[in-house]
This record gives sequence, C-alpha cells and structure tokens, in this order.
Amino acid sequence: MLTLMAKNWWLMVLRGVCAIVFGVIAWIWPGVTIGALVLLWGLYAFADGVLAFAAAVSGRTETPWWLLIIEAIVGVAAAAAAFLYPGMTAIVLLYVIAAWAIVTGILEIAAAIQLRKEIEGEVWLALAGAGSVLFGLLLFARPGIGALAVVWMIGLYAVLFGGLLVALGFRLKALNDLRQAA
Repeated sequence: MLTLMAKNWWLMVLRGVCAIVFGVIAWIWPGVTIGALVLLWGLYAFADGVLAFAAAVSGRTETPWWLLIIEAIVGVAAAAAAFLYPGMTAIVLLYVIAAWAIVTGILEIAAAIQLRKEIEGEVWLALAGAGSVLFGLLLFARPGIGALAVVWMIGLYAVLFGGLLVALGFRLKALNDLRQAA
C-alpha cells in the first residue's frame, strides 16, 4: 500500500490543494458555502426523519412510536423547506436548524422521561436532548455569528486538512524518489 501511495504521491497533493482551495473559497464567498450547507443539512434532516420513522414503525426501540413519528415529520418538513427554498439566507437556515434542534431536544428529553421506568442510562438521552435545546437557543440568540462561525470553521478545517495532505504527498514523493534511486 505504501508503495502504491508513494507512486501516486501527486494525488495526495492534489487532494490537499483542492481542500485548501475549498477552504479559501469558504472564507472569500461564505454565501456559496452556506448555500451548499443548506443542501447538505437538508439531506441530513431528511435522512434523520426517515430513520426516525423507520424506528417508529419497526417497533425495535424503547422510545414511544408517536414521539419518533413527530420527530420524523419535523425532520422531513425541515428538509423540504431546505430543498424547496435553497436560496434561503444563512439566518433563515439557522432559525430552521435552531427550531429543529429545540423540537428534537424536547422530544429526546420526553423520551428519556418515558424510558426511565424501563431502562438505566436514559440520562444520556436526556443530556443529548438538553444539548440540542441549548444549541437551538444559542442559534436563536446569535444567528449571524453562528452562520459565519460555521463557515469559517469549515474553511479552517479544509485549509488545515489540505495542508496536511500536501505535506504527506511531498513526504511520499521523497520516499518514492528514494526507492527509485535505490
């Protein structure tokens, strides 16, 4: 595997350069990045809703089925809003995400309360729900900062990740050169 990676070192460098370019674009044009995030979040919310519905109808969960149905409806409705109105502003998207997080968190806390009679460890579900509610409230309180921070964090991650891939690619090139010289 190392030999194959060393021979194709330039692919690692190319991947790294692409990540760096993406990160810089995220910083320069945050609106484009947020537009892509709207669609990705829509996919996530849809998948989460479908999985909640599947859990409700499968009967293989301790969570009451009606809570999962409500969570599924909220997730699919939020996804539909993201797909039908992809030009949403970052602020509107954050309000949708905030509302979704609060509703989901409340439903998780309610499920934990229902489960406390049947299983141990339901505190983790309640804490996850409380975290979702807190996240949603923070987004409502500071939506503009939240949108910009998300884009900047993604951009920073992409630039750092890309830099590491470029460094790895050139290290692999040196290894390849050494092998060919031997």
